[in-house]
Amino acid sequence: MNHDMSKLPDIFARYPQKPQSLIAVLQDIQKEFNFLPCEALKETAKHLDVPLSKVFSVSTFYNAFSLNPKGEKVIRICMGTTCHIRGAGLIQDQLESKLGIKAGQTTSDMKFTIEVVNCVGACSMAPVVIVNDKYYADVKVNQTKKILKGG
Repeated sequence: MNHDMSKLPDIFARYPQKPQSLIAVLQDIQKEFNFLPCEALKETAKHLDVPLSKVFSVSTFYNAFSLNPKGEKVIRICMGTTCHIRGAGLIQDQLESKLGIKAGQTTSDMKFTIEVVNCVGACSMAPVVIVNDKYYADVKVNQTKKILKGG
């Protein structure tokens, strides 16, 4: 898969050309591409004069970063204790069934990615599903179709 790396110089220009800029640069690349393409990581290593192994270790350490392409809509299902007890597993099953993918996967049309996450700190609203930045509280299994439509 070839990605347009023409935006990298603009991203690099925002930060000092120092190893300390690594996380900020990776955040901007993630925002631009919705994941961290391998080519971008190589260019970042060269630009910041950081070993590629360090760039990869930072990229895999933080949950906010992904080395795999994600869908336009990333559906995060909270599996913290309260959400789990209140039926988050059933919601996960329903979403996986409707989209034909498992947690950690992306639909072939690149529209949806399902992720299971630990506590999102919204226990009073359990079970919680987050689609990109939109929170759905007290989710019931019969609401999954509405969630997929963005309602």
